[in-house]
Amino acid sequence: MPDAATTLPPATPERIAGAVHESRRHDSAHKHVSGEAVYVDDIPEPAGLLHVYLGLSARAHARVVSVDLAKVRAAPGVVAVFTAADIPGENDIGAVGLHDEPLFATDLVQHVGQPLFAVAAGTRDQARRAAKLAEVVYEDLPAVLTIAAARDGDRTLVVPPMTLSIGDAAAALAGAPNRLAGRLRIGGQEHFYLESQIALAVPGEDEEVTVHVSTQHPSEVQHIVAHALAVPDGAVTVEVRRMGGGFGGKETQANLFAVCAALVAKKTGRAAKLRPDRDDDFQITGKRHDFEIDYDVGFDAEGRIRGVDMLFAARAGYAADLSGPVTDRALFHADNGYHYADARLESLPLKTNTVSNTAFRGFGGPQGMVAAERVIEEIAFALGMDPLDIRKRNFYGTTDRNVTPYHQTVEDNILPDLVAKLEADCAYRERRAAIRAHNSASRILRKGLALTPVKFGISFTATQFNQAGALVHVYTDGSIQVNHGGTEMGQGLYTKVAQVVAEEFQVDIGCVRPTATSTGKVPNTSATAASSGSDLNGKAAQNAARAIKERLVAFAAGQWGVAPEAVTFHRNRVRVGGQEMDFAALVRAAYMARVQLSATGFYKTPKIHWDRKAGRGTPFYYFAYGAACAEVTVDTLTGEYVVDRVDILHDCGRSLNPAIDKGQIEGGFVQGMGWLTTEELWWDAEGRLRTHAPSTYKIPACGDRPRIFNVALLEDAPNREDTIFRSKAVGEPPFMLGISVLHALSDAVASVADHRFCPRLDAPATPERVLTAIGALRERAAAHGAAPGTATG
Repeated sequence: MPDAATTLPPATPERIAGAVHESRRHDSAHKHVSGEAVYVDDIPEPAGLLHVYLGLSARAHARVVSVDLAKVRAAPGVVAVFTAADIPGENDIGAVGLHDEPLFATDLVQHVGQPLFAVAAGTRDQARRAAKLAEVVYEDLPAVLTIAAARDGDRTLVVPPMTLSIGDAAAALAGAPNRLAGRLRIGGQEHFYLESQIALAVPGEDEEVTVHVSTQHPSEVQHIVAHALAVPDGAVTVEVRRMGGGFGGKETQANLFAVCAALVAKKTGRAAKLRPDRDDDFQITGKRHDFEIDYDVGFDAEGRIRGVDMLFAARAGYAADLSGPVTDRALFHADNGYHYADARLESLPLKTNTVSNTAFRGFGGPQGMVAAERVIEEIAFALGMDPLDIRKRNFYGTTDRNVTPYHQTVEDNILPDLVAKLEADCAYRERRAAIRAHNSASRILRKGLALTPVKFGISFTATQFNQAGALVHVYTDGSIQVNHGGTEMGQGLYTKVAQVVAEEFQVDIGCVRPTATSTGKVPNTSATAASSGSDLNGKAAQNAARAIKERLVAFAAGQWGVAPEAVTFHRNRVRVGGQEMDFAALVRAAYMARVQLSATGFYKTPKIHWDRKAGRGTPFYYFAYGAACAEVTVDTLTGEYVVDRVDILHDCGRSLNPAIDKGQIEGGFVQGMGWLTTEELWWDAEGRLRTHAPSTYKIPACGDRPRIFNVALLEDAPNREDTIFRSKAVGEPPFMLGISVLHALSDAVASVADHRFCPRLDAPATPERVLTAIGALRERAAAHGAAPGTATG
């Protein structure tokens, strides 16, 4: 035995520091708050670095008659100018292989802000100023800028639509005792990551180039860069240590910046960096899709839904990007937690002359859920009932009423119990009565209350993306390095995966060091998206760690003549029969015996499959659940409002890290609330985005947070599926908890007409829109003979 071995009595269980299920701070938290965290723009600049800036289109839709770049090339500090003619490979950065999204436009521009060329100069200021000197002559073409214009025109689609169908929706609607229809409008959303899009490319020998880029999908960036440069994928290395936020905006949108920087680097032989101004970032990059949703619902006297027909029209932008899967997922979540026995759901991803919209936290699911909740609200107002009662009557069942419109059986439904617990814990019924009493006595300030649920499917709907790889090294001093295909954008993925590895080896988390995501270490990875980062990469890292652990067990059993089951791992030590040694001592002994201490790991999600054409399958491995109760106060003279209180109960399975998960829930809720209340994108008649900076685009600030904010994780509810330590995803599901604020506002607005009419409050419910809804309801109440503004409950 090694010198550190001792003979001890039977081992007693002892927790290791930072293992799974333990609250542990983010691995870079101290560096975030101190400013020591290194982002792409903080990497020391290589000698001779060129700064790159983009020349952008000033038209929404036009033929390019001529482009004169003579003044650009002659500007101070300019080293080179690049157009489509300088691309050795494909002039394409599209995410889905449709070749409809050029790096640089040539004879046709299709949105304001589309890149035409790139300038490389000695300083960023020189490149930025030079890019403004281009002389471009356009021949304007008709521009389609809105969903309405696209619907009323030729309805050009960027990708084929999808239809989900179960039962006979038309017959169910025709035979329903009650029926209503309407249209819901939902605005888009800017990602507003703290770190803008950015890429730094360093040329290497022969065909090689290394790209440091802020992206959620290093392997896709590698692939797109390689095709643009006409080199093999293996010649391109993409590295990501961390991002300053992503939210889906860096799943595909980083491609343009990475390719442009790499092109300049390889053409000039000098490192190149591209970081746009925030205003240009807004104009160049895609947003959350805005939707117009037509709904037709039939229901009985108790509020149970008999039939549903919905059409989801989305502003996709000029190219496909991810509009197909985004609008697909809107349909997948158009049921939220409600059973539709007879339903028809159809997508309509419309082409417009605006920037191509893209992934955003929830990936279309939030828009689908807002539609589901509008239907519930309409039924409640039509029947004069509490919306929560309508929700509960339409929940999925556990043994019946459990098949979705895409024909997946819901086998893990805990939503009825979760909602019942939150309803009791937050005193929903008592507070609703108190709010009605308050509104009866208050002429100007009206309160509203709403409790809304979340059921969110976890997995990529493109089955091939549900895989992950990892690489684990154990060094002879007992320290461990872990690398995987997931990217860190502030969500704590690196910390969680390190906890998994620490748990497997039973060492303190301080012994485990996550390293930058690199395509040179783990190849062919999926995007860190679809809330699957911990599920996929945690399992892959666990697989690698267990491979090494099995080798150590086999070595120890043979070396000291014990059965393999007599080799057990405890806190930083390993018991071999009746003796113990330091973990590091075992590792050193294994190395001397030439035992391999490195392993790759792999994981693919089981059980899932999907047939888009048929609209059937099991696209989701499991569902994550949650619910939020929001209380608001609205000033009926101005439309302004405050969020007084929010209570959240959320399902994380058996949480890997409760502290990080609570942070994700709080952040997701606030971001979802911002989307539905203050964040408004506005294009003018020429297709120019006018809300393009913090001065014109309002994200939630500290003062917008709920005055009382109670967040709890659902206890004793491990995932029934074999996920990583029975946890559940927590990246996207909490975003939809913000829907409760929209419906609390609707409840407050409805009080001015005695809750007799559905306000049909569209999103974002800005103070202007709230005030308009109040005025419309008062007019409607007056037309029906009621005294507006005298709610009696």
